[in-house]
Amino acid sequence: MSARDEVLARIRTALGDRPAVAELARDYRVRDDRPADVLREVLADRLEDYRAQVLRCAPDRIAEAVSAALDAGLGAGWRPADVVVTPGLPGPWRPDGVTEDDGRPAVELAGFAAAVTGVAVAIAETGTLVLDGAAESGRRAVSLLPDCLVCVVTSDQVVGGVPEGLARLDPVRPLTMISGPSATSDIELSRVEGVHGPRTLVVVLAA
Repeated sequence: MSARDEVLARIRTALGDRPAVAELARDYRVRDDRPADVLREVLADRLEDYRAQVLRCAPDRIAEAVSAALDAGLGAGWRPADVVVTPGLPGPWRPDGVTEDDGRPAVELAGFAAAVTGVAVAIAETGTLVLDGAAESGRRAVSLLPDCLVCVVTSDQVVGGVPEGLARLDPVRPLTMISGPSATSDIELSRVEGVHGPRTLVVVLAA
């Protein structure tokens, strides 16, 4: 018997002596029954804790709120030519003069200062916005390359927990999950923002 065979034989013997492990019962919470206004407050609190900015507005004032979000993210002197929006973003949500993503090479998207997208779902408990690559969310490059990202979330898109959020999503779509601005603390535990994506995240919460 080789040394390798001897070691493997000892491992098999050791594993064979282990008692069977009883299966643990898991009782996951799959639904959050808190009222919608409470879930929106939880979502806003989590997002702000992650250093995102949250602007609230009525459903019929989204375009104004998006403009205010761009003011917050870029400064009051931003130009419409500096902003790209996803192709499925509803017209009434768009400030005048912005550019619609037309599938141009991804490298060109980095030339825009900000992007505006919708979301597929927003998970309150984790402060996570999920973009699914559909027309309203846009392709992944739109949300990753400009330095400022503005996401519009409507009240009906806010769910309590991860199981509810996942249940609304198509698992074969390219999902992008965003919890605050892109950041890392890999180097000496110093937080650096904008390393892997937008440095600034502004969320327009319409309800």
